[in-house]
Amino acid sequence: MAAQNHFHTGEELEEPDWFEKALSGVEGEAIKTIKSFERGEFPLSETDRWAFSYYMALQSARGPDTRKTMEYLHASMVRLEIGAGGRKNVGRWIRRKYVVEPSPEQEDRIWEEGIQPGGPPISSTNLAHIQHLVEIAQELTSYLATRPWSLVRFNRRSLITSDSPVSLIRQPNDEPWEGVGFATAWGIAFPLTRKLGLLMSDPMVVLGGLEAGDPRVQEVRSSVLRGDIDRIEAGTTAMEKLFNEHAAYSAREYVYHHPEDAGFVPEDLPEPNLINIRAQGGLMGMDFDGEPLFHPDEHQEGHDDVGEPV
Repeated sequence: MAAQNHFHTGEELEEPDWFEKALSGVEGEAIKTIKSFERGEFPLSETDRWAFSYYMALQSARGPDTRKTMEYLHASMVRLEIGAGGRKNVGRWIRRKYVVEPSPEQEDRIWEEGIQPGGPPISSTNLAHIQHLVEIAQELTSYLATRPWSLVRFNRRSLITSDSPVSLIRQPNDEPWEGVGFATAWGIAFPLTRKLGLLMSDPMVVLGGLEAGDPRVQEVRSSVLRGDIDRIEAGTTAMEKLFNEHAAYSAREYVYHHPEDAGFVPEDLPEPNLINIRAQGGLMGMDFDGEPLFHPDEHQEGHDDVGEPV
């Protein structure tokens, strides 16, 4: 990601690099927090816990995979709209979407590009990407802050990281095909340095089966945010493998490690993948032959969506 120039600049703004400057400020504070972890200053105050959780949430959302996934899903939905409407209704779709009168050549191009595998070529602006990742980071922050934290110190073994450094660890009884999210993960791992990792464990364990409306739930939440349940533990071989295998599995394009730590990189690395969610099956996966999938009601026949004759 660092090799992509102007990935977070907004040319539409008076100060195009404002977000890069904001990120630098957040990262600067995070570096101070990590250095305090190295000195054994743990747990954090509640204020610092929220700030560091937001930093981790940004690390999870800011990568090129977030942007590529957003563009892919947008293109998939456009493909469905165009394909389901059928070839004869492409002009109607263009008029409704862009308020222009298309030429026959434009209709042909939109149809061909629209129904191709993956949908039409769609690129989001840097500003749209920034707005999207900030929204995601804000939503994810609480899932990180409200988990019990374990600061894991390694002596002889080392940690690797990747271009997607926040790793989700699925529940032990989950099937391999089941998805895992920030709300449902057994754990969330974040390598801080070669010798220091942060493991955020399942908050449901500390709730002990309490129902959502039980007033004790808020008490437990407050206790977690104060760091009452946080701990520092010595890193083991099993813990190193847990961190490093999930770091490698979560990578989108690149795995990073110190030159001396090549031996800690798992052998079976995944293929590069910049799209986190695939729209498959049903209408999303079908081929379109030009015929509309749905027919308008009788009272709408002969008119498009804005009341123009067709």
